[in-house]
Amino acid sequence: MSGRPRPSLGATWRNWRGYDAPLGTKLRLALRNNWKKLRTRSNCCGNGGEPGC
Repeated sequence: MSGRPRPSLGATWRNWRGYDAPLGTKLRLALRNNWKKLRTRSNCCGNGGEPGC
């Protein structure tokens, strides 16, 4: 695991709402970033500010 703590649900929601992109783009980024976190067994995908990270 990385040294970063897991993000809170509130921070995840603010990240999702604050990212300026169409819904389809947000969903694609969230899937990609969460898949990367699962593969690397990390709490962060390295794309801070994007949905799913």
